[in-house]
Amino acid sequence: MELFKIKRDIPFMSYGKLTTFISLVTFIASVFFLVTKGLNFSVEFTGGTVMEVQYEKGADINQTRQNLQVLKLGEVQVQALGTNKHVMIRLPNKDGVPSAQLSNEVMNVLKQSNPDVTLRQVEFIGPQVGEELVSNGLAALGMVIAGIIIYLSMRFEWRFAVAAIVANMHDIIIILGFFAFFQWEFSLTVLAGILAVLGYSVNESVVVFDRIRENFRKPAMRNKTVPQIIDNAITATMSRTIITHGSTEAMVLSMLIFGGAALHGFSLALTIGIVFGIYSSVLVASPLLLMFGLNRDNLAKPQKQKEEAVV
Repeated sequence: MELFKIKRDIPFMSYGKLTTFISLVTFIASVFFLVTKGLNFSVEFTGGTVMEVQYEKGADINQTRQNLQVLKLGEVQVQALGTNKHVMIRLPNKDGVPSAQLSNEVMNVLKQSNPDVTLRQVEFIGPQVGEELVSNGLAALGMVIAGIIIYLSMRFEWRFAVAAIVANMHDIIIILGFFAFFQWEFSLTVLAGILAVLGYSVNESVVVFDRIRENFRKPAMRNKTVPQIIDNAITATMSRTIITHGSTEAMVLSMLIFGGAALHGFSLALTIGIVFGIYSSVLVASPLLLMFGLNRDNLAKPQKQKEEAVV
């Protein structure tokens, strides 16, 4: 299915050095923010108390957040769960104060302005649990990366595998850089979004790489240079890219705008990841193939004739 068909190939590879330089600068900036500012880990990773309270007539989220500042607990996260009648409150650990006492103090503050508030449930997350979540999250990320490397190495030549994984790591670091720079909360849902971006980004790379490999084997492309073959492959997949990624991005943006706080981190990571996933698959992975010395002999090796046995 094609919305349109571009008759003339777009010379993407002629801008390869420029786009690679832009990607390198963006990558270095993201690493800089990760090192200097760090990620704003949520309670799931750092440990703390998660409370879910209910109001009969609804609550003012901003006012609730301001009321809790009197406890001087640091950064208190208050978000509505669907409606403002159900509110989730995340509290960091406080030295010398048990979690049970902390939740009681929060309820006392809330009842001063809204006597109708009731506590639905409360969960205590210790620092050890947070450390386990960090290690398990990193292990999951490493397993996904290893699986992608193995898959691409088996399906394509090593140059394609290395180019794709570099492009994927580019996307992940960019997403983390955004969260570090703006100090957005990094929660388990954000980690799930990053893992989804890894699979989504590699899918786009596979589509482009498949078309590049097919072009090398077409007789009509025999007199074309390697950059021209790559340009033709990218141009030929542009209609498919616009349809697929445009539809996905529209759905993700709807989750970001209308999904509420529960889906905000997940949809935000996906929104950034999809945009940079398209960029990296076209303008990062493909120029890397040229840098790694991709040529016709790598993919379209002439078949050797079998020597006939002399009877």
